[in-house]
Amino acid sequence: MIEFGKAALCGAAVARGVYEGARRRRGPGAARWRRSNHAGRTVDLYAGPAAAAGTALALACTPALPPKARAAGALAVLAAGACGAYDDFAGAGDPRRGFRAHLGALRRGEVTSGAVKLFGVGAAAVVAGAAVKERPFDKALAAVVIAGSAHLVNLLDVRPGRAAGAVLALSAPGLARRGAAAVAAAPMGAAAALIADDLAERTMLGDTGAHALGAGLGLAVVAGNGRAGLVLHAAALVATALAMDARNHLCE
Repeated sequence: MIEFGKAALCGAAVARGVYEGARRRRGPGAARWRRSNHAGRTVDLYAGPAAAAGTALALACTPALPPKARAAGALAVLAAGACGAYDDFAGAGDPRRGFRAHLGALRRGEVTSGAVKLFGVGAAAVVAGAAVKERPFDKALAAVVIAGSAHLVNLLDVRPGRAAGAVLALSAPGLARRGAAAVAAAPMGAAAALIADDLAERTMLGDTGAHALGAGLGLAVVAGNGRAGLVLHAAALVATALAMDARNHLCE
């Protein structure tokens, strides 16, 4: 529990500090960080990089993982956040959603921001999975879980507080698993520090924060499960992604 507390506190303190510092930032580029949410209210995107920074630093400092896995996990979170940030800015206004739309554009020779995000998050998940697990099949499963979790949390980020709340709820079971509690605490701490402002519609996680928190959540699942658990989680995540992609395709 001591390791859990330290990781949660680190994630929360860093996330809150980055968020407050960004909110006080003024300059000609500040307008780029504003968006209209589902209700038409103007919110900022500062929660995204704050969530990524808090989760990554908490993971980098937790003794629950070997040094190599710590570094790979933190880098995976930052990479997922960076890919999400690219989509937040380069893909702003692009109505296309889901794997099918972006892969279809890629087949036509167009590299969308969504495709960059898809392959970037996938590559980061492969590196992190390889660092946390030892056997090739487990490494592959771990990559699917980390990338799939990042995608799942992003899918849930459609209303204020929903993605952050999902991270808090889905990370909770990891607190009871040996070796996973401190890892789960990293995204939990960051999400807890930001959820009030998210719910109050002052900010939003965007793809940046949703993917970063999701990657941290996936790493906690990987740290707390053996092969059987990874198979179940990977199958559920793939099924959910395919179902949501089919739904997006029908709604177009």
